[in-house]
Amino acid sequence: MPNVIFKEFEVEHICRPKLKNSYISIKNSSKIVVKTPKVSDAFVQKLLYEKENWIRKQLLKFEENKAQTVNLEDEVLLFGHVISIDSNEAQFLRERLEKLKNINEKNILKSYDTFYKHLSNLYLTQRVKKFSSLMNLEYNALKFRKMRSRWGSCSSQKVITLNSELIKIKKELIDYVVVHELAHIVHMNHSRNFHAHVENYLPDAKTLRKELKNIQITAQ
Repeated sequence: MPNVIFKEFEVEHICRPKLKNSYISIKNSSKIVVKTPKVSDAFVQKLLYEKENWIRKQLLKFEENKAQTVNLEDEVLLFGHVISIDSNEAQFLRERLEKLKNINEKNILKSYDTFYKHLSNLYLTQRVKKFSSLMNLEYNALKFRKMRSRWGSCSSQKVITLNSELIKIKKELIDYVVVHELAHIVHMNHSRNFHAHVENYLPDAKTLRKELKNIQITAQ
């Protein structure tokens, strides 16, 4: 169906005759989507009007928590801050970029990914070792890889996998993810006991968890 215009918004309307109810969602691109059974245009406008406050709040939330980006080859995102690529922290990345024979966006992004994984091995390994000792927990393996939908995981075999994109966010949030995944060695769920275990080591875990949920994992 054609898109619907509601005030200053262009809304995608998806008609699914088998649906019993109508739904509104906001995609990561701040795109408004309405799914309904077969209804009139007036019904859609009324639905959008009734949910206008909620829609605006969600759009504002997306805008406030928009993923940070950097100017490639000039900047790098580390621990929640955009810094110059000329800084000491970015030396490894500069050296990778200088060695590129075929300079294009794909290879530049690959160099950034290699840099983040390299830094993950250095920084995240230290944090996992620190908290595993503090929590008196042993893990069998620690892995790093770029993930688009989760910050980390812990398998039943006690293998912890951390997203190399973690290096881009605040250190306090990194520690929350580390403690969260280590706690899964004891509790393979998100029960009250699990959250209590996390809070034993991070008293502000609830605040950190809420802040982390509002951070978009960057594609860059």
